[in-house]
Formats: sequence, structure tokens, C-alpha cells
Amino acid sequence: MRHSEKGFIFLWALFAAALAGIMLAGTGQIWQITSQREKEKELLFVGDQFRQAVMSYYEDASVGPKEYPESLEQLLEDKRSPVTKRHLRKIFIDPMTNTTDWGLVEEPEPEQEGSSVSISSGKKKGIIGVYSLSKGMPMKVENFKDHNADFSEALTYQDWKFVFSQESAGSETTEKKPQSDTPSSNSPFGSQSGSQSSSKPNPFSPNASPSAPSQTNQNPFNQ
Repeated sequence: MRHSEKGFIFLWALFAAALAGIMLAGTGQIWQITSQREKEKELLFVGDQFRQAVMSYYEDASVGPKEYPESLEQLLEDKRSPVTKRHLRKIFIDPMTNTTDWGLVEEPEPEQEGSSVSISSGKKKGIIGVYSLSKGMPMKVENFKDHNADFSEALTYQDWKFVFSQESAGSETTEKKPQSDTPSSNSPFGSQSGSQSSSKPNPFSPNASPSAPSQTNQNPFNQ
């Protein structure tokens, strides 16, 4: 084999190695994007499980006054009633950090009526939600559910706060407007009274037919 042919084969080998490296890099990037999107879907599912568990704990009417759990473990074993209840199946793993460590969103301090100053009651604050401790930047920025609509403005996954609060529960209740007792103008029952009144003959009209004589005047015994 001549020297020029060896050089040509060597160049083709270098080109093939470079092309393979580019393809592997592209494949790795696509796999990384796909993996991150799958983790985001899992985080949305797991976070909603925590939110629903807090809602179930708070809305439990069999234990008296409504209150939030003081720890995530209370969602696993709610001992406020004689029969222990489980509002959450397990403490889920954060798919972004691969740990069971979650950031906790505590309920705000109650404010005095007519004042913006919070009053500490001395009781441990309840937990109204959780969030991931990952500082990664989300890829998903739209098409969230209504209760997660503010996620579209998140800078990191820590801004995805899965929260249930009394205010959010009240906003989901819609009041029905009372129906008006006034009949519609298109209703046949609404125009009936008007048509009857307009069709009533006017006794003072010159075209009015004479009224029938009274039965009282025709009775011979009353004469």
C-alpha cells in the first residue's frame, strides 16, 4: 500500500471518529432533555399528591376544628381520631434531588383585624405545601393546571410550590346566581297577562257590543 493511500485512510478514520462523537453528543443531549422532562412530569404528579394529602387532612370533618399538619409524617398517620387515617401513601422521593428532603411551606401567621401586624399564637405552624430543593431551571413554562398557573413564572424548581390553603379552597367554590322572578319577554306566560288585558273590550267604546242583561233583572220572582 502506497503512502498516499495510508494517509487517505487515516483522514477517513479521523472524520468517522469526529462524526461519531458529534452523533453521540447529540444523542446524549436529547436523552438529557427527555430525562429532565420526565422528571418534571413526575415532580408535578408527586407534588400534587402532597397537596391533595394536605387538603384531605385539613378538610377532615370527623376530628373537629380544621387545622394543617405540623409535619409530613402526620399525613402518613393521622391520629387525631380513634381510627388512624392515612392521607398520604408514603413520603415520595423528589425526582430532581433523588431524596425525600422537601422544602416546607408553612401557614402564615394570623393577622389582627384592621392591622397588618401578625400575631404569634405560640402554636407550631402547620404545613400547607411542599416544594423541591433543586435550584435547576425548569424546561416546562406553560400549559399548567389552574392551581399551578403561577409555575409559568418560576426561575427554579424551588418556585414550584405545591400548596393547599383555605383561601384557595374558597376560591374553587362558585356561587350560583338566583334566577329572576320576572318572566322573560319571550315567554308565552310573560305576555299572557298583557294580551288578556289588551283584549278586554272597552265598555265606553262606540264599537263595543251591548252587554248581556243581568240574570237578576230577568228573574220574575225578583220583580
